[in-house]
Amino acid sequence: MDNQYPPVAPSLEFTLRLARAQATLVRRLDQVLGGYHGISFGDFMLLHYLSRAPGGRLRRVDLAERQGLTASGVTRTLLPLEKIGLVERQQDPRDARVAYAAITPTGRELLENAVVVAEQISRDLLRSCPPAQLGEMSAALGLIAGMNASNS
Repeated sequence: MDNQYPPVAPSLEFTLRLARAQATLVRRLDQVLGGYHGISFGDFMLLHYLSRAPGGRLRRVDLAERQGLTASGVTRTLLPLEKIGLVERQQDPRDARVAYAAITPTGRELLENAVVVAEQISRDLLRSCPPAQLGEMSAALGLIAGMNASNS
């Protein structure tokens, strides 16, 4: 029996596979990070971005851009992390309208431990991928996401 469906364009095929791979990665990282550290992969990414920012803090709008969320989505993500002391709100002393999210020492310590787990899971999930291709694939994904070295 012949396939009655038209061929899928390479760009759509890539997009579909990317979405499935992303779902697989997030599900596995959520499971392991939650089990070991009580945080989701989204929480991990938020702490990661804050830890790499100058002074360990970012404006909420910048954090939203890095995570691909809305400002209200970041606020909803930050609230439980603030309650457990992993992040804190900071006001800009020169402009009261500007608020920052900042990683706390407790958040930094948790992140340091969680990185070990996330790196192991990432290596495991990517074990079949030739190491030489990881850099190229990472660059391609960065282009799609509009990322550069300063916001990765």
